[in-house]
Amino acid sequence: MSFQRLNFEEGLDLFQNADLFDLQKMAVEQRNKINPVSEVTYVIDSNPNYTNACTADCLFCAFYRKPGDEEVYVRSLDDVRNMMKDAQAQDATTVLLQGGLHPDLKLDYYLDIIKMTVAEFPGIIPHFWSAPEIDNIAEVENITVREVLQKMYDVGQLSLPGGGAEILSQKVRNRISPKKHKVDRWLHIHEVAHEIGMKSTATMMYGHREEPEDIIIHLQAIRDIQDRTGGFTAFVPWTYKKDNTLLGKKVTRETTPEDYYRILAISRLYLDNFDHIQASWFSEGKDTGVKSLSYGADDFGGTLFEENVHAETGFINKTSAEGLCSMIRKAGFTPVQRDTLYNKVLTVKS
Repeated sequence: MSFQRLNFEEGLDLFQNADLFDLQKMAVEQRNKINPVSEVTYVIDSNPNYTNACTADCLFCAFYRKPGDEEVYVRSLDDVRNMMKDAQAQDATTVLLQGGLHPDLKLDYYLDIIKMTVAEFPGIIPHFWSAPEIDNIAEVENITVREVLQKMYDVGQLSLPGGGAEILSQKVRNRISPKKHKVDRWLHIHEVAHEIGMKSTATMMYGHREEPEDIIIHLQAIRDIQDRTGGFTAFVPWTYKKDNTLLGKKVTRETTPEDYYRILAISRLYLDNFDHIQASWFSEGKDTGVKSLSYGADDFGGTLFEENVHAETGFINKTSAEGLCSMIRKAGFTPVQRDTLYNKVLTVKS
């Protein structure tokens, strides 16, 4: 079939009404036009945190602690260095370091971490600080986000994670994270990062207060930026984990694996200017993760040797690089190790 770009109404109609099998077939066809048919990529990575202090009070989050809470921590430079040593010992090429919106940490703290990582761990690409954190740093320093990002880029940060997006529909954001920055700020920060020379991922957390229309609003927003900058490497959706969260007491609906497959498929179809769609063994469970690779995804995320945000909800999955490759093979693909920027590192033979 010839594929033409979906407009908003077409995307919404497909998402809501298409038979999942038909959606899957179209998504796989589109995926195979963009990526090698037989390959699925993965990264060896770790996701530690430097602080859990946060002023945003997001209703969906079980990880954060309010400043002043007895459980608040801020990791020292030596602490972060030890995190990097642990990641390096496990052959990680990516460390996704993020935390909360700390009201007092200065820009130099963040720059020192980047400089230390680049100087002492050249095999690890810094994939640090979500857009809300960048916004918070700019506010603490009373400078622009462009100045913050430029200083980070100048000392060696090449990649920005997509965290903090949740759903890029302001009406939903008002219901789940009213104190966090608005949709246009997340979009602005990623666009500026791309203009400076950074790459970034785009993410989406669904399964809470959004409606189908909000999903397509989200996809449209990131597709528009990608048209202008080409700076997004991949799109990464995952389901909301409600245990131990304030929002979880109010959300009664349950997401299913089929919901996830539908999200992946419509993402592959709608995001025609994204090279990569990432499926997840980690956020969805291993069985669902394996099956999800048949719905248009070409990447399987990472090993996530250390992860604390999902863990605070009681949702914990663990694997090794070998286990991850085994899952990819089970899905019928050849595992290919990549780095943060989607450069291929190694084709893993069976």
